[in-house]
Amino acid sequence: MALTIDSPIQYVKGVGEKRATLFHKLDIVTVGDLLCHYPREYEDWSSACSIEDAPVDTLCCIRARAVTSPTERRIRRGLSLFQFAASDGKAAMQVTIFNNKYAAAKIKAGDEYLFFGKVDTRYFKREMASPQIEPVSGDIHGMRPIYPLTGGLTSRAIEKVVKTALDTLGDAAGEEFLPAFVREQYGLCDRMTAVRLIHFPQSRADVEKARKRLTFDELLLLQLGLSRLRSGGKTPTGAVVKAGLAEKAKSLFPFALTGAQSRAVDDCLADMQSGFAMTRLLQGDVGSGKTAVAAAVGYAAVKSGLQVAMMAPTEILAEQHAKTLEKMLAPAGVSVGLLTAGRTAAEKRAVKEGLADGSLSFVVGTQALLSDSTVFSNLGLVITDEQHRFGVAQRAKLAAKGGNPHTLVMSATPIPRSLALVIYGDLDISILDELPAGRTPIRTYAVGGDKRERVLNYIKKFVAEGRQAYIVCPLVGDDEDEETFDQTSKSAIGTYEDLKAGALSDCRLGLLHGRMKPAEKEAVMAAFSKGDVDVLVSTTVIEVGVDVPNAVLMVVENADRFGLAQLHQLRGRVGRGEYASDCILISDAHGEEVKRRLGVMKDTTDGFKIADEDLKLRGPGDFFGNRQHGLPHLKIAALSENMAMLEPVREAAAALLPHLHEPDYAPLAGQVDRLFATVGENGLN
Repeated sequence: MALTIDSPIQYVKGVGEKRATLFHKLDIVTVGDLLCHYPREYEDWSSACSIEDAPVDTLCCIRARAVTSPTERRIRRGLSLFQFAASDGKAAMQVTIFNNKYAAAKIKAGDEYLFFGKVDTRYFKREMASPQIEPVSGDIHGMRPIYPLTGGLTSRAIEKVVKTALDTLGDAAGEEFLPAFVREQYGLCDRMTAVRLIHFPQSRADVEKARKRLTFDELLLLQLGLSRLRSGGKTPTGAVVKAGLAEKAKSLFPFALTGAQSRAVDDCLADMQSGFAMTRLLQGDVGSGKTAVAAAVGYAAVKSGLQVAMMAPTEILAEQHAKTLEKMLAPAGVSVGLLTAGRTAAEKRAVKEGLADGSLSFVVGTQALLSDSTVFSNLGLVITDEQHRFGVAQRAKLAAKGGNPHTLVMSATPIPRSLALVIYGDLDISILDELPAGRTPIRTYAVGGDKRERVLNYIKKFVAEGRQAYIVCPLVGDDEDEETFDQTSKSAIGTYEDLKAGALSDCRLGLLHGRMKPAEKEAVMAAFSKGDVDVLVSTTVIEVGVDVPNAVLMVVENADRFGLAQLHQLRGRVGRGEYASDCILISDAHGEEVKRRLGVMKDTTDGFKIADEDLKLRGPGDFFGNRQHGLPHLKIAALSENMAMLEPVREAAAALLPHLHEPDYAPLAGQVDRLFATVGENGLN
């Protein structure tokens, strides 16, 4: 049978059924999957240097002639060295091949070769051990691909199969689906050229040319698919909110809503009165007041005869939300239930009965809300907090408990709007870019470990004044097997024990980490909230949502181990009351990037500015990497740091979306369908 993009990988010459199972481990099932298995980096064989100019201990390519044939030296039983001399006419080097008689036999004195490896200098003589060797007469003169691997498959083996597939498929390997005017407008090469060059470039310019086209394709298809979901996915719903509730909803609180909060409430209520199911992202910085917006919108839903379910990622956060919402909504006659795994059987049964018979209108919970035994009488609004911690499938499963209910997802992880519009193209977006009045800016300091004693004295000063503090560590315990953490990394358990017996022995210490049982975590957090614990030593389990107004100091150990967004979230745990608050970042790491990152934290408390800086430092890869489960996996866009591409992609998507149903655009529509083929299983289609 003729090979096509959709052919199983086993039908590529040289693969077969047995080898196909290895490719399956790399999620390569079809020939199309193989061609989208892009190299992670390249070996540059395109510009050979001389032996004399070759950099020491750095991968490089040298063109030289074998002066002698390899001679064998037996080191011990089962281990032989094959050595020979090579010269480029100006200088010589010794080449060593370890235990590979077959490779050594291919070297002929007088023939010219390309040697790729690291040069070393010993006794003023140059040598190269275990290089890759190719004859100059061969076809390896460009950039050689290095692929992501699995056991049993080498990069060379994948390279050979890719070449075979490309040669067999011909022009069918890269079906063109972008209209010519789009390629011309944005300076993109044709698809076939991009596919060939990404695997077999001759220069770095070829790599960038291919990556520009393939990245544009991937972001465009994602944007088109999500935009189609958003526009075509506006489904009719019977969960319609009554008109005239906006002002009452906004007046629930003993404080005035910010302009951004008021606009967000209006956005939500307009959606919920439209007769179509709302799908909206509420994005706001730490402390911007997302919970108040949720309360106002939830109030309007309840007063319209609908039930509201709010899902939080942790029991601690769910309990806090329930208490906060109860305080906000009880005066208006709306009671709030709590459903988590840690509740007693009787408590859970009472909440579930209230939801089933309609006597309970508002519930806050964790994934316990997803259980089959949780049934709603008239679920009309689903709210998820810290949405990046939930998959699309989980969000859809909760929504499926109602008849096309409205969906509001909240995130305290600021993402620049240009990027958010691509990542969250399936959602309308409301942004809270104002902080409520009275929030005191948090002072942030970055210090080395040599200042730790002064930091501890600072903690004792605050405790003596009746205030509280956090100390956050990257590890739970010293027994963790973490390759990425060295011996200087601080653990919560170790730090807690050291401080309890030493510098903070006069303080009341608490310990909180992910290995503790839910009931234990809740007890510690409750003690801290009530003021029975002065200093809470914790991991990032307190990253989201915990609200203790009396906590005024956040100390982060090994701050270089955390991302900027995570540090910003941690810092947001203080400064939530009337007292001036500080955040101290402790790090002994050196290097320009660490200095820049921690410098950003010192210079601004604006989460959106921090997100912008994070993008400049790391590119968008982490944002795409944290994309909700169930959406298409980006295979090359996550490698791109060209933020300027996002705006052209949105522009192109807006121009192309109205034409997707037309015959001339069928190839493009087909690619969108192909990318989103599995999404429907997770509830997006």
